[in-house]
Amino acid sequence: MQHGPAVRRRKLGEELRTLRDRSGLTSGEAARLVGWHQSKVSRIETGRSGVKPEDVRLLLDAYGVGDTRERALLEALAASAGDSGQGRQWWHEYRGLLPQEYRDFISLEASAGAARTVELSVVPGLLQTAGYARAVTRAALGGLPEPKVDALVDVRLARQAVLRADPPLELSAVLDEAVLRRQIGGPEVMREQLRHLVAVAELPQVRLQVLPFSVGGHLGLTGPFVIFSFPSIADLDVVVLDHLTSSLYLERKEDLEAYGAAFRTIQAHALPPHDSSDLISAIADGA
Repeated sequence: MQHGPAVRRRKLGEELRTLRDRSGLTSGEAARLVGWHQSKVSRIETGRSGVKPEDVRLLLDAYGVGDTRERALLEALAASAGDSGQGRQWWHEYRGLLPQEYRDFISLEASAGAARTVELSVVPGLLQTAGYARAVTRAALGGLPEPKVDALVDVRLARQAVLRADPPLELSAVLDEAVLRRQIGGPEVMREQLRHLVAVAELPQVRLQVLPFSVGGHLGLTGPFVIFSFPSIADLDVVVLDHLTSSLYLERKEDLEAYGAAFRTIQAHALPPHDSSDLISAIADGA
């Protein structure tokens, strides 16, 4: 288990080394092309040193990488490997409020092509309404001044832009029925939130399913998780586990396979999307 920045640096280094090899350049030749010492290229490729997004662009130019999607993902990966590129991202203005773990998570989310998530207690952040997000924030961070609550809600809503980006994030979410029935923020807030879930579930890139109480015990009871996938870059998937004071990032092949299998099993036991929307609507009508 590793924290985000170190893992991101290692992964970025591996991808840059692969691209350099593909271009037919040695590390020394690449360094001369961009005006660096050869040791800097080596440190970047082994993950011992971070790299700014603008430096990634120099290397990609030298390697003849023209694919805009791949370039954007690698630059975002550089930003998520440390604070060096955060100034280029929208969440930079909240850096005094957001812990590094949350900024890492947002950066991964913003550059991912797909996300699979299992939630047991609350609606995923990407699917929350403002009222629900405010109630969750107040409950989880009791006593926080209202200006900070407002800022955290703004961040939660800004994150949701990935669902309508071009291309959008493909989201597959499985919610335990408890998520729908837990009264957060009161009846009106919950009714609005549930109806919002039904509306968002109609987006073509969103697959929303409910795991009903009738299933009983299931693999998801060990805790919620998110799997981010990056289809344009090989072997870059990551599982994120949230804890009270930190987040853990799992990227070993065996971990990815285990969580991928767990998600497929949980998804298979959940109601189909249409039936899930019907259940959510019924609960909303009774809220």
